[in-house]
Amino acid sequence: MSYSAEIYNTAEQEMQKRRTEAEAALEQRRSILYARSPRAEEIEHKIARTSVAAAKAVLGGADVKTKLESLKETNLALQKELTQILHSFNFPDNYLEPWYHCPACRDRGDIDGKMCSCMKSLLRQISYDRLNSTSPLSLSDFDSFSLDYYSKTLSSAGKISEYTHMTGVLGFCKKYAHDFELHSPGLLFQGAPGLGKTHLSLAIANELIQNGFGVIYTSAPVLLNKLSRENIAFESFSDNSVSIEQLTTECDLLILDDLGTEFYSRFTVAALYQLLNTRTILSKPTIVSTNLSLSKLQEIYEARIISRIIGTLRRVEFIGSDIRQQKRKQKKLKSET
Repeated sequence: MSYSAEIYNTAEQEMQKRRTEAEAALEQRRSILYARSPRAEEIEHKIARTSVAAAKAVLGGADVKTKLESLKETNLALQKELTQILHSFNFPDNYLEPWYHCPACRDRGDIDGKMCSCMKSLLRQISYDRLNSTSPLSLSDFDSFSLDYYSKTLSSAGKISEYTHMTGVLGFCKKYAHDFELHSPGLLFQGAPGLGKTHLSLAIANELIQNGFGVIYTSAPVLLNKLSRENIAFESFSDNSVSIEQLTTECDLLILDDLGTEFYSRFTVAALYQLLNTRTILSKPTIVSTNLSLSKLQEIYEARIISRIIGTLRRVEFIGSDIRQQKRKQKKLKSET
């Protein structure tokens, strides 16, 4: 997969930052060791000199084998003594080596001219961050989800209360995030506006991102508008450009909020179907959130889209009274008292 020059530059800058930080941290550790053991500094200098002596022996050509064997024995003895000093301070054997973010490529992004997996992950994450830049990902987590706004009164039909039902929903979402894997089932968050659908979908996104998964959160209107503009501008794309369609197709979890509020057109219907169908084929989970009932969804979308939504997503029903309205009323009452 190819990326824009801007994303490559951003990734390379991050790699350079990682290398610089690892090397600066090494120098700081070295200073700490030298302050505690001047002998350690002396040994490191001697080891450096043996390397120079070995190079001179090779260039000199006289009895090279004997000279190199002697230098090797001296070097090994010095390294053994240095390791003993490190252990005396409970320092690890690699204390005097750079602690790179990726030991495989030493934070250079490539191995023998081939892109390292860490660079691929970084490029992908930067692309996800670009798409998530306008979403409120940092504003919601499970701890801030309050159940105080759901009634504990049993329904007229004698069923469980809103509070009990939503306690179950919260627990289910926590478990979903905790147990998430690349082929977890998709979810359909359904219920009236202001009942916590966006909050809990963002809470799931936050936990998964912290666990290293690639998550894209977007609303249906925003995504389909971007896909539409991308489709119009397709011919102007460079060979290095990665499309939004590719990113939303291959991410570990796609969260599509506010389904049913997007502008309806032949393109948006086709794009929505293509996205849902492709992720279904690839067994990639999607969380779809909507304020619409199943019957209303069936009125808006054609059968093939409904089959992807109802047939592949596990329904999670949100019930209660609009929390945003409750908060506004509480704020108004406080201001009047």
